[in-house]
Amino acid sequence: MKKKKILLTAALAAAAVLTGSTGFKTEAASKITFVLDWTPNTNHTGLYIAQEKGYFEEAGLEVEIVQPPEDGATLMVASGQAQFGVDFQDSMAPALSGDSALPVTAVAAVIQHNTSGIISRKGEGMDRPKGMEEHTYATWDLPVEQAMIKNVVEGDGGDFSKVDMIPSTVTDEVSALKSRQVDSIWVYYAWGGIATEVNDLETDYFAFSDLNPVFDYYTPVIIANNDFLSEDPETAKAFMSALSKGYEDAIADPQGAAEILCKAAPELDKAMVEASQEYLADKYQAEAEKWGYIDAGRWNAFYNWLNENELVTAPIQENTGFSNDYLPE
Repeated sequence: MKKKKILLTAALAAAAVLTGSTGFKTEAASKITFVLDWTPNTNHTGLYIAQEKGYFEEAGLEVEIVQPPEDGATLMVASGQAQFGVDFQDSMAPALSGDSALPVTAVAAVIQHNTSGIISRKGEGMDRPKGMEEHTYATWDLPVEQAMIKNVVEGDGGDFSKVDMIPSTVTDEVSALKSRQVDSIWVYYAWGGIATEVNDLETDYFAFSDLNPVFDYYTPVIIANNDFLSEDPETAKAFMSALSKGYEDAIADPQGAAEILCKAAPELDKAMVEASQEYLADKYQAEAEKWGYIDAGRWNAFYNWLNENELVTAPIQENTGFSNDYLPE
């Protein structure tokens, strides 16, 4: 899955202007703006199902789905320009750290477990982290990203300094691997990994969550503006109830879900979307009691790891930045 990795340094610097109420009012709360993290994909299918099937309308909501600005969905939600959006637990960490923390909360897990990992051409030794030695890896040059790579490579007995980091210019995993532009890429398997399958490219892959349980964090998540949640919790709950129905439908009927997403975003490859929906059908909720549930132990474990490795400006306190209170009972 293409993840738009955004450093929130600029957002944090601007946090001072975000103090005080964002001005959400109950009488206008039936209009909801939802900002995506990237172009439409199967992370977002439940949203489009809820829109297409009228679940939002039934809840008395008028929902506008918008693309993210250059500085990202998180700042747009924090500033009150959108009530809800999509982010990732790792990349939202800077927004939860220190005196300049932004007013956002994760209110649902889109996918119950982290499906990301490293993909490479089959048979070149990169089916395990140590195999990344002496091979190129397309890096976003983010501290958390590289710390995770270092952790799994060294945990496998490898030497992280021998991984050849090159700046990522990857927009298409299949062409990047086929052309040998790069040897290994961080992918979200439901999109980038499925793309290689659909295009008959044989690959090796290892998942971060299989190698270190700390890395089974939540990615992606639905985030909401804290002032909106405080000032109009009932509208927030109505939105989340309708959204939950959309994802439950995607779980129950992947083929129908694919059709709705393709209708909303006809530029997408239909075969790719269908395969991705089948892959995600049992992963949106997995073993959780309901779609969207965030386990405090797993949430805290990842942020504790960031704290211990000094990957945030100030320690993130336990149970910071998420809530299950807005999910339907």
